[in-house]
Parts: sequence; C-alpha cells; structure tokens
Amino acid sequence: MTDGLSSPSSSPRIGILVVAYNAEATLEKTLDRIPADFRPRIAEILILDDASHDATFTAGCRWSQLDGMPPTVVMRHTKNLGYGGNQKAGYALAAERGLDIVVLLHGDGQYAPELLPQMVEPLVRGECEAVFGSRMMRPRDALRGGMPLYKWLGNRILTRLENALLGSELTEFHSGYRAYKVDALRRLPIERNTDAFDFDTQIIVQMADAGMRIAEIPIPTYYGDEICYVNGLRYAKDVVKDVLEYRLAKKGFGTCGWIPKPVEYAFKEGDGSSHAVILDRMRGLPPGRVLDVGCSGGAFAERLEALGHTVTGVDCVEVEGVRDRCSGGFHLADLEEGLPDDIGEGYDYVVAGDVIEHLSRPERLLDELRGVLRPDGHVLLSVPNFGHWYSRLRVALGIFDYDRRGILDETHLRFFSRASLRRTVRAAGYDVLSISATGAPFWSVLGGGPPATVLGGVSKLLTRLRPTLFGYQYVALLTPHAARTIIAGEHIDVQDILNRQFVPVDTATHRVGV
Repeated sequence: MTDGLSSPSSSPRIGILVVAYNAEATLEKTLDRIPADFRPRIAEILILDDASHDATFTAGCRWSQLDGMPPTVVMRHTKNLGYGGNQKAGYALAAERGLDIVVLLHGDGQYAPELLPQMVEPLVRGECEAVFGSRMMRPRDALRGGMPLYKWLGNRILTRLENALLGSELTEFHSGYRAYKVDALRRLPIERNTDAFDFDTQIIVQMADAGMRIAEIPIPTYYGDEICYVNGLRYAKDVVKDVLEYRLAKKGFGTCGWIPKPVEYAFKEGDGSSHAVILDRMRGLPPGRVLDVGCSGGAFAERLEALGHTVTGVDCVEVEGVRDRCSGGFHLADLEEGLPDDIGEGYDYVVAGDVIEHLSRPERLLDELRGVLRPDGHVLLSVPNFGHWYSRLRVALGIFDYDRRGILDETHLRFFSRASLRRTVRAAGYDVLSISATGAPFWSVLGGGPPATVLGGVSKLLTRLRPTLFGYQYVALLTPHAARTIIAGEHIDVQDILNRQFVPVDTATHRVGV
C-alpha cells in the first residue's frame, strides 16, 4: 500500500487504537472526550480488550452503538496478550484495515483524548514518522497532575540515561500516548518485541536505529487504574536492559532479535578493526589488482580504489551500489560453493577480511584463491581469535552462546586460534609472512570520553603483551609457498625476497616460522 500521506490531494486514514484492560469504569468516559470536531476525521476506532475480568468489552460495544460515533471495531482477546502483545495485535489490525496513521490511546483515561488533533498533525504534514505526547516537556506540570515524586524522579533519570545511550534528545521515553505512521510500523520488526510494558521502549530504539524521526508535543498528566499493573522496579530494569542490549548488539554482542542485523558491513576508518588494520597494510603496498572476497557493500573496496588499486568484489549478497565501488567488477557467488568460474586470475592481492570462519570448508576457498593469485602475490585475511578471554570465559562458565557479530558470530562455522590458523593456511599452500592481533572493541560501547580511552589503551597494551589471550582478531599476511625459480641461469629464492620486503614494524605483529 502506498503512503497516503505523500499525496496532498488525499486525506490520510486516521485510526485510534484503544488498548484496554479492566477498564469498564473508564473506557466510555475516555472515548466521550474525543473532540466532536475531530471525530469526522477518524476512519476507524479499534478497541482491543486484553481479556479483561470485567465488562470492558461490553462497555466498548455499548459506546460503539451510540449515534454519531466513528466506525468502531471492538475485539476481545480470549487470553491476555500483555501490554506489548495487545499493541502488536492492534497495529497488525490497523495495517490490515488500510489505516495510514494510528494513535495509541489508553482506555483508562491516563492520556488526554482532547489532544488527538495535535497528535496527528505533524504526521499529516509529513514531518516525522511518530509523535509522542510528553509529560516532561513542562516537567513541573507532571507533578501538578498527580505524578508521585518518586515516579517523576525515576522518569527523569531513566530518560536521561536512555538518551545518553541512544544519542537521542527525547524529553520522555515513558509516555504511552503515541501516534505512528502505519507504514513506518510495517518497516519495523515489532512482532519480535516483548509483550511486556517495555514494548514502548523497544519501539523507540527500533525507530532510532532505522533513522526515523520522532516529534514530541506537551500533554497533561492524569493517573488512571491501569498504572497499578506496572511493577516500577521491574519496568526500570527492563528498559535499561533493552537500551544496553541494543548498544551491545551494535557492537556485535548478544543476539538481540528485535533489532535488524545489517546486511552491509559498516566500515569505520581507524576503528581498530581487522578491516582497518588490513587497509593500513595495503597503504604500504604498490597499487595492483585486488580480489576482495566478501566485499559486502564495497565500503572497503572504495577505500582501496582511492589508494590506486583496481578492486574486483565477490559476495553472496549484492548490496546496492557495490558495483559502482568495484571498478574491476562484482561477482555474486556463494563462497561455500567456491569461487565463480569467471573470476579471472593474476591478482596481485586477495583480501579475505572475516570470511573463512563463515565456511564449512575454508581450506577449499584458500586453495582456490591461491590459484587466482600471482606467484608473488599476497593474501591478507583476518579471523576472530577463539582463544580470546571472552570466549574462553563463556566456555569455562558454561554459558557458551552465539552473538550477532564478533568471535561468537551466529553465522560462524569454524573457530580459529593462532596455531590452528597457521596450520590451516600452510596446509592450503601458503607461507605466513606475519600474523598480528587486534585489540577488543568492547570499550567502544561506552562511547567517547576518558573511561573508554583508558580501557581501550589497556586493551591494546594487553594485546601486545599476550596476543593469544587478549587479541580479538588475527590479521595474517600470506604468500603462496616459496618456489625456486631460474632467471638467467641463477636460482632465486622468492621467499628470501618476500621476507626482505615485508618486515613487520608493529610490536603487536608476531613473526612466525616460515
């Protein structure tokens, strides 16, 4: 369905989603407060009774039969879905019935129906994807409206913490008065969200992650019966956990199924990652033909092209724009099945950054890469270090599980230590010129500032002192097995030349026997 808000000649279909639980005494009074001059603009009211123990459903049906009311659907769940589960059902119904805008209204009168026109206007004008009613835009009004002091303080503290972790600037995270574009909700994986009260926080995080715009308007504070169902301490723990889980997931830790995993690798210059280390290595090499295996969207290839290299990309998924960033061409191929037949040969360099651990038979790919490489060419590859203290500790404590990215990436099929990496590449026909270790990215979760800088520096120092325990990833520089060639009757040892050309200067680089 096209977004009805994009056409100035058509009015958006506005829906009101009323979530209700044991709201028999308040539901009709709340609905009566919907401004009379706004009712003609409402395409449909959806009242969802979440398996109440009282006559909430009957009250909703009774109100829907009154003269002059907007078209109203009243539904009663046969089992309690929870605050978040009820919203999921309501938003799915809003999409099914072709609504363009849906406003969340609580059946207990906690939020002011009188402000429905103001809630939808920024969406009608196309200024944002969501509008939140905030009780904290005028903070003292919340206290005057009956919000207990401890709840007011808790709201302020939690909102400040959540803003700091998300990089947002909302005045309140914990208002349940919200209006959304239905099309925006359709693009979010809200079906994966919790069914509990922190559902609203997870939607904020999802919208922030997707780059969607959120507007706020000031609203008055009322307290109804529904607030009694919220366990304040548990709610505070859950919302903080959600935001921390998101921050960790963006760094690769945990699975966090309610946040989409990006298809494209997000390369950041100088972030200390294996790709950044490989790029630094490539800056010291003469320009040549590069085969970038697992090139993703071509962000790394683009940087190599800027250094004068001609890059050919290979990946199992074609990300938009990748062909523009790889002047040597792009090949769509499943590396589990090997290199494509038309990949060519005679490459000066092959880059395989964080690739072979995703394959069940990495030896096969390494062997094929040797076949497309020049005899004096080089392979730069990186793999996570399974011997790192993080994975060792999780195994020792019996809490082994997968993460979104990193050492325990949920798509990894093979794990490597420095010794097993060395054995694997030598068995595939390579000499190891050097292996270096990168520091862990854990401390970047803290953002900038002195704590992250100090802890990051300690991590780098420990990596230099004990790379097998503190090194997060290994970056290896390889060349096909040394061969003796004859030039003008003389025997030239290619390996001797290569060893003289590539002398490691980083103290974190550890020479291995070749």
